[in-house]
Amino acid sequence: MFSRLYAKWMFAWETALTTRDTNRIVRPVEWGFDWLPPLTTPMPGASDEAQMTALSAQIAAQSDEFFAYATPSDFRLEERHPQLFPTNVRPETLAQDADLKRKASSGKLKAASFLRFTSAASTPYPENDQVNARWYPASPEQEEKFRRLGKPRQAMIVMPQWNADAFSHNALCEIFNRFGISCLRLSKPYHDIRRPAELERSDYAVSANIGRTMAACRQAVVDIRSCIDWLSQQGYEQFGVLGTSLGSCYAFIAAAHDARLNVCAFNHASTWFGDVVWTGQSTRHVREALEQAGLTQITTREVFRAVSPMAYMDRFAANPKRVLVVHAKYDLTFLEEFSLDVLKNFNEYGIDYVSRVLPCGHYTTGETPYKYIDAWYLGSFIHDAFKKLAFENLKPVS
Repeated sequence: MFSRLYAKWMFAWETALTTRDTNRIVRPVEWGFDWLPPLTTPMPGASDEAQMTALSAQIAAQSDEFFAYATPSDFRLEERHPQLFPTNVRPETLAQDADLKRKASSGKLKAASFLRFTSAASTPYPENDQVNARWYPASPEQEEKFRRLGKPRQAMIVMPQWNADAFSHNALCEIFNRFGISCLRLSKPYHDIRRPAELERSDYAVSANIGRTMAACRQAVVDIRSCIDWLSQQGYEQFGVLGTSLGSCYAFIAAAHDARLNVCAFNHASTWFGDVVWTGQSTRHVREALEQAGLTQITTREVFRAVSPMAYMDRFAANPKRVLVVHAKYDLTFLEEFSLDVLKNFNEYGIDYVSRVLPCGHYTTGETPYKYIDAWYLGSFIHDAFKKLAFENLKPVS
């Protein structure tokens, strides 16, 4: 009886959180072939849907080429005052944004360091192509302490959820710093400072423009890998990635294509990108456009195959990793059945992982007390995983 009442209450709360923003826009379906490589074998006379399905399968089969990149040559650290870059117009959010701007202008807000570079995957949006990652280095004292112990220098790349503002997940980076782990909090394509001025939300990352959505995933993956390149240049030796929601999809695909990522934390996870788009509360406006164009859940799954973790499960399993999967029991955005499918596939592929379940939903993960439970799961796993990784690779101190 209590469990049913709790579930009803949680679903109502989750629904309230996912429907409070009124600036979601239903944009018509665009196939976006111009964002993607051409079909190797042309299909004259075939429908756009059939051609995109074939192209997505081709990209998944040739993913080394799709996610290939050249290391950027313009890495630089930039000092500036942090800004919120909100994606909603709720009064409390706008008040927080205004307060941060006042503090910055009055000198009461400290400047922060940001790694900037030109993305190896270009788009028509110059602001989007300037990658942005807030830099949280471990303290020099911690670095020196661990150096004396012979511990390798370790770093995490952190990617928040879709439509995250620029402060989301910063607290996690500060927690990881206490473990001697440096962090880059990476802004996803079309997010915060990278968001084109024409947008209120980060719509171009996930939308009814199929090609652009897949190109955004490619850009996110090569940006993650480019961040590892920069960290390597700074002397870091062991790397991890943490992604939440859409960030977890990007993180998984990056780890499947880059063996340097050997600690992975997926905060909400699913196997098929299209299933989440079709069934999730937060993408209902995208589904509406897809339905208007005659797509179904099955065809949506297939056109988005190239950006689905399921398409790269074998690649992910090919190199040993320490993996955490956190999912929410009452999730209406990443339905629990999809997260359980991740665990099922991890078992079948022999992937070493830890599973943790939150007694809440997708959006309520960010609410008290669930955000603290989630932080404990993520923080304790990252601490233990990097500690074990370090002791496996201890080097004598010179």
